[in-house]
Amino acid sequence: MVNRIDWTGTRPAKASKRGIWGWMLFDWAAQPFFTVVTTFIFGPYFVSRLTEDPVSAQTLWSNTATISSIIIAVLSPILGSIADQSGARKPWIGAFAVVKIASLFGLWCAAPGSPVIYPMIFMILASIAAEFSIVFNDSMMPRLVDRTDVGKLSNTAWGLGYLGGMIVLIAVVALLAGSPESGKTILGIDPLFGLDPHTGEDARITGPISGVWYLIFILPMFFFTPDAKRGLPFVAAVRSGLGEVRNTLGELKQRRGIFRFLIARMIYQDGVNGLLILGGAFAAGMFGWATIEIGIYGIILNVVAIFGCLIAGRLDARMGSKTTVIVSLTMLLIATAGIVSTGPGFTLFGLVALPTADTGSLFGTAAEKAYIGYGLLIGLAFGPVQASSRSYLARSVSLDEAGRYFGIYALSGRATSFMATLIFSIVTYMTDSSRFGMATLVLFLAGGLIILIRTPYPADRA
Repeated sequence: MVNRIDWTGTRPAKASKRGIWGWMLFDWAAQPFFTVVTTFIFGPYFVSRLTEDPVSAQTLWSNTATISSIIIAVLSPILGSIADQSGARKPWIGAFAVVKIASLFGLWCAAPGSPVIYPMIFMILASIAAEFSIVFNDSMMPRLVDRTDVGKLSNTAWGLGYLGGMIVLIAVVALLAGSPESGKTILGIDPLFGLDPHTGEDARITGPISGVWYLIFILPMFFFTPDAKRGLPFVAAVRSGLGEVRNTLGELKQRRGIFRFLIARMIYQDGVNGLLILGGAFAAGMFGWATIEIGIYGIILNVVAIFGCLIAGRLDARMGSKTTVIVSLTMLLIATAGIVSTGPGFTLFGLVALPTADTGSLFGTAAEKAYIGYGLLIGLAFGPVQASSRSYLARSVSLDEAGRYFGIYALSGRATSFMATLIFSIVTYMTDSSRFGMATLVLFLAGGLIILIRTPYPADRA
């Protein structure tokens, strides 16, 4: 029987306010990649403008995410265990930062009509580096604050990340993204740096911008946030870490609560990842939204997400991570069902008819407004379901096993995430409808929720 963890009320490490803020700024630094590159700007550009066939492009974009997910799922537990053996996390984060930043700069070359293989490779490398860095950063969290405060810390950091992503998104939409018709930004000015919207430069620039942003704002974490002491040398850490992976997987048979939580999270995170990767591209394909519309939609969601994380931080502190995740998943289920039930002239699968008239303004049809309404629920729940899942695990493991269990945690978030994008691709291809593909995400969100309801909290109680 595995001994239960008893660290209630203890402070595992003394971290200064600067150290805590340095750690939270990692989310601020990392989020623009997911916001402006993966979801709202470059992803939709890849689908709608890089090739002449949006349906095939959507499948390629989904396949890119699938490849990334498989690699992340296989290697994350190994790297997490190596981190526990080698001790210090910062050198790993620094190494992966080099890969991520270089790959993001490579996206500038993704001009319309150019070979899609290169941006696919750069996206795969950037995604892998980003996720591996998150494994090491997350495993630092339990050392910074008391166990009772990790939920508030996690949600605050996630909200800070959304704020950073929103600022970059606003800058792109207001100053860099020009209308294909007029060439002007939403402010009525020429795009900065002479960017040409007709060649996709306003979307392609999001890669280098996200790379520079990441480089600047991870520095406080390196300077101020305390790291674990150095452990084994690299080769010995790798050898020992590989052994720890086997031990950890075997140990999960005894730690049934943690095992159940990881299974639940594996399933519902597939749905969450699917919404992140495919949501913006789905809207672009349905309504023909260009960079400006997608960008404003993303800004709306990010504003709501910031408040969602702040509210969830208080809810997590008072009612616990499990309740926060359950509430968030329920909201995501409602929102996803609403999105796939909406089309030109209708919502709720045709039970509610909508006017088809287009006012000519942004989001000029009633269906677009309904889509945004469902998107607000996603914005409120998207951050908390991930941030409180992170604190759920942090409350359930000890400090010396945080690296390997956050590696398994990353595995649970990616082990079958290729299934969500793969099933989307298959269903979209077979039906020639991305709406049916998006509908499959409901299965992942609902399945994970059902298992989570029966999982103990904290998970080490079983």
